[in-house]
Amino acid sequence: MKNTNSYFLIPLILFGTIILLSSNLIDSKSAFNTYGESEPSKVYALNVSDTYSFAGETVLLNESDLYERMDKELLVNTYWQSNMLLLIKRSSKYFPQIEKILEEEGVPEDFKYLAVIESGLENVRSPAGAKGFWQIMRSTGKEMGLEVNSNVDERYNIELSTRVACKYLKKAKAKLGSWTLAAASYNRGISGISRLLKKQQVDSYYDLLLNSETKRYVFRILAVKEILSRPEEYGFFFEEKDLYKAAPVTTIKVDTAITNIASFAKTMGMNYKQMKIYNPWLLQNHLNNKSRKLYEITIPEIKTEVGP
Repeated sequence: MKNTNSYFLIPLILFGTIILLSSNLIDSKSAFNTYGESEPSKVYALNVSDTYSFAGETVLLNESDLYERMDKELLVNTYWQSNMLLLIKRSSKYFPQIEKILEEEGVPEDFKYLAVIESGLENVRSPAGAKGFWQIMRSTGKEMGLEVNSNVDERYNIELSTRVACKYLKKAKAKLGSWTLAAASYNRGISGISRLLKKQQVDSYYDLLLNSETKRYVFRILAVKEILSRPEEYGFFFEEKDLYKAAPVTTIKVDTAITNIASFAKTMGMNYKQMKIYNPWLLQNHLNNKSRKLYEITIPEIKTEVGP
């Protein structure tokens, strides 16, 4: 008579081997503390450092309040996996352009993460009417030199809006004394932060008693910076081919009206959809340009083959 127990033991041995091999695949450097377990369905606490930095300024989590605020933003952003993976993919596409402008304007590179938390690196519109990567309000945009009307909205122009954001941040830094307070003012306003500092008799963002949104604001930037800078340590694995890429582009200068953008796009070797994707600041199917303003229109770079 055959020993039927062997039929049950073999699958169990195979299952145990698979579990053991899976556990060995866990990155020992991961921020996830697995406590010897490996099941992906489990949710683990994250390792929170005592010290972080933002724009060259040290962030000490030397109070339970500060530690908990950082821990919250790390947890929220790490475990909203689909959103964070999209941010990783988009950052590959847009960070090079933003970083270049920040450097040219003399603004610390860390402010690229401010754009991430403001818009998710998309040309979105808020319920309050703020638009673009940097979520600039209509009045602010116009005051700082952007064209904003029913025909053109340069808040949707990544380069121009990034330069306006830089202009604001430098003004805030000069007024408030630190880049951290300048970042907070992007949410609360320069005068709003200035009044709070005076009222509470402190000089640091981390010492202020704030409303819930501004209280989270800088820590959201810090958490996004931490995860995007070290994605694998927070459980995000991908290959270079998975990341979004910016297509090579060039610009043409136009100082006249365009009566039909769909037709104009065809002369550029594009269709209407492509023209609007590359130039989201063009709101309608025509460009008025009564003032003969010089616009730069972005088009895909045409590759030409060079003969032998």
